[in-house]
Amino acid sequence: MKKPDKLIFMVDDDKVILNLLEYVFQGKDGYTIKTFTSGEECLSNMDMNPDLVVLDYILNVSDNKALNGLETLRKIREIHTGMPVIILSGKTDEETGQEMMRNGAVKVLTKDDFFVDRLEKYMAYVIG
Repeated sequence: MKKPDKLIFMVDDDKVILNLLEYVFQGKDGYTIKTFTSGEECLSNMDMNPDLVVLDYILNVSDNKALNGLETLRKIREIHTGMPVIILSGKTDEETGQEMMRNGAVKVLTKDDFFVDRLEKYMAYVIG
């Protein structure tokens, strides 16, 4: 009997990144991917009980009222204290990375040329 797919939320305001992630991971056996372009969208769907959230650090820079990645992470922690969250960021200094980890991120990855490969490894490590 086949095990049920792991539900993964991918949250990024960059639709190119979201399309890339969805394309790469939707085809992987054992994963179901749901994409969201804002923290608010992700949070409103947490009742689906994802197995993992992959969250961009900088969200909706054009809308100063929108939640950023850290605020979204904190709200996820209020809803699901044990939910694994991997943070993606275009630029992550050490202080920001440590703050994300203190707030419950399991890993912070920089969006470089190899981030998709590293993300795949951490996803497999975190949720199997």
